[in-house]
Amino acid sequence: MNTMMHFIKMTGAALALAAGTASAGEADLPKSMLWATYDVGSSGYAEASAIADAFAKEYGTRVRIMPSGTSIGRLLPLKTGRVQYGWLANELFFATEALYDFSVREWGPQDLRVIAGRPSTFGMAVAGDAGIGTLADIRGKRVPWIKANPSINIKVEALLAFGGLTWDDVEVVEVPSYGAALKALVDGQVDVAGSTPTASTLYELESSSRGLDWAPMPADNAEGWEAIRSVASFFAPATTTQGAGISEEDPAHIFAVRYPMITVYADADADEVYNFTRALDETYGIYSGATKATPQWALKHSGTTPADAPFHPGAIRYLEEIGVWSEKDAAWNEERLDRLAAVREAWDSAIEAALDEGIADKDWAAFWAEYKANALQ
Repeated sequence: MNTMMHFIKMTGAALALAAGTASAGEADLPKSMLWATYDVGSSGYAEASAIADAFAKEYGTRVRIMPSGTSIGRLLPLKTGRVQYGWLANELFFATEALYDFSVREWGPQDLRVIAGRPSTFGMAVAGDAGIGTLADIRGKRVPWIKANPSINIKVEALLAFGGLTWDDVEVVEVPSYGAALKALVDGQVDVAGSTPTASTLYELESSSRGLDWAPMPADNAEGWEAIRSVASFFAPATTTQGAGISEEDPAHIFAVRYPMITVYADADADEVYNFTRALDETYGIYSGATKATPQWALKHSGTTPADAPFHPGAIRYLEEIGVWSEKDAAWNEERLDRLAAVREAWDSAIEAALDEGIADKDWAAFWAEYKANALQ
């Protein structure tokens, strides 16, 4: 009996190992997939399109992309299962922390996981004819505020803070989407717009009569960076030589983020996520030259921490196999998982407390913010 049980265990282990290795064949993808991305004109949409085309060429997989200019518009189809993968920005962080649009009772902290996230940069794109040399010069200028898009709006708020400004110091122009904000800059309806330098629409501005500059954020401006981190803690100084209006000779001093981050829910099938991650690696040679940003999708860059949510076990399995996932990444991931679990536990407790105290819907956001702060001290 002991011999038989040992044989069964060893056979099962061997089969499990064989199923999880990358030594034979290639990634096993479904015949079709749906992805949610930022809207047309964004760098995220362009990169997702390039990778979708690579998947079609390599595996015959048909990918349909659903663009949206709002955070809810990208996350809701992922939550309902209408799409399998979301190409997200910092709304991923907000969703896991139940902030902004996700602080309402219908949402709460979402149990999301990252597959890979491209290292990116973000700054204040400035029309060359707007008379703006520094972020402080934006006072009184026209600045787009995007409806239902806290991911972009909080970055712009941080950029304004670097210049000692708030939304009250500028002329706010409401626009419906990120793409609309960039188009408004090209069309002369606003003077600046927060953006990734590789957004395709910005190349139109660069070649137009208005021209394109980037408001500088020198890394040695301690006061400016302290102001930024008072708005959000996940920004850091960065220098980039790639993007519209930027070159090796004229780099932009802006800040570092990850965008886009390919995202799933925690309960996504581990084997499917593993194969997606592997496909991202196997097709790199096809899509890497599609835009100036796509080389950064190499997993040695995009498959590392930190990111706005923990990494999915299916992705980690492949990253470990190719030697990208390190002990440092594993430690960071465990801490981020603990944080997410604590936020979700605090949310459940807050819901019960709010029922006991009769907190109305209109007072819920403020109640949750205070409850969360106290619970997670």
